[in-house]
Amino acid sequence: MNTVLKRLGVVALITGSMGCALASTIHVTLSGRQEVPAVKSTARGEGTVTVLADHSLRAEVIVHGVKPTMVHIHEGATGANGPPVIWLKHAGGNVWRVAPGTKLTPAEYKAFRAGELYFNVHSKRDPAGELRGQIKP
Repeated sequence: MNTVLKRLGVVALITGSMGCALASTIHVTLSGRQEVPAVKSTARGEGTVTVLADHSLRAEVIVHGVKPTMVHIHEGATGANGPPVIWLKHAGGNVWRVAPGTKLTPAEYKAFRAGELYFNVHSKRDPAGELRGQIKP
């Protein structure tokens, strides 16, 4: 019991010292149905996004059944297309990640909070986008 209380104290100390820097991770499902217009694809993807209080961004997309030519985060509401604002780099295999140190601009952060950012996976078959997943905080 004493060890558990000590661990809780350490967690409270770390959490308190970090203030709002802790953030939850958002899980996103990517599919062709979410593309505008919708795309018939057997490919699928999963993404994760974490935005810290200083607007630092950690994001990753894992794809299955497609070889992407590019993966981006675009700005646009559900059902609307928008421009790419953040590029993800191929990290090997079927994984794509945002470069370390990436931060959202104030406008991008506002769009993020409004649920107006989305992952878009581009392919040779569908250069405008084969998979999409809206990022909803």
